[in-house]
Amino acid sequence: MHTTARFFSIVLLSLGLITGCATTSETASGPTMAQQAQQAISDAKASNAQAKSLNYEWRDTGKIIKKAEAALAAGDNAKALKLANLANAQAKAAIKQAKFENQKYLNTMSVSYDESDAKNKNTMAGKVDSYEVVRGDNLWDISAKDEVYANPYQWPLIYKTNRDKIKDADLIYPGQVLDIDQNATASEINAAINHAKTRGAWTLGDTEQSDLDYLAK
Repeated sequence: MHTTARFFSIVLLSLGLITGCATTSETASGPTMAQQAQQAISDAKASNAQAKSLNYEWRDTGKIIKKAEAALAAGDNAKALKLANLANAQAKAAIKQAKFENQKYLNTMSVSYDESDAKNKNTMAGKVDSYEVVRGDNLWDISAKDEVYANPYQWPLIYKTNRDKIKDADLIYPGQVLDIDQNATASEINAAINHAKTRGAWTLGDTEQSDLDYLAK
């Protein structure tokens, strides 16, 4: 009887030790959710700083990072991690897009204009006052054409000039005839370029709030 009780005591003790070891192993196997969220926020900040240095920070990425920090402070680690990962993904997408676009265009254009520069550029590069959309076109590529503006970042000018024909700046259709404003002022050109670079995230088929704000100026 005593031997049997002693045997079961040893078994229970062994199970307790095994359970204890398993718990310790799980705790030490990786960072906690809070630590993961904190690291994700740090990564998002670093990526967004790089995007900002390229002058291509998306409009809402910084706001998402602040929301992630607020969630972390409130103890909602899962939400903080999700938001931080979203912000990091946005920032990395902005960096990738900026590098791709800048490699093709940024070295051959000037972002700073005065009134005479704008008129001369439009006289030399702009040769058409209308353009018919063909399959595969988008406002970025149309604006980059030598006979239009020879500058893809001026695409918001086309969007604003044709606001009655274009509901979503990311969605145009073959056969549409778009008016091309070849008399834009320096301030209008600068505003268009600034919007193109700071527009932020967009969704095909939706009119973005940032686009509406640009049209209202």
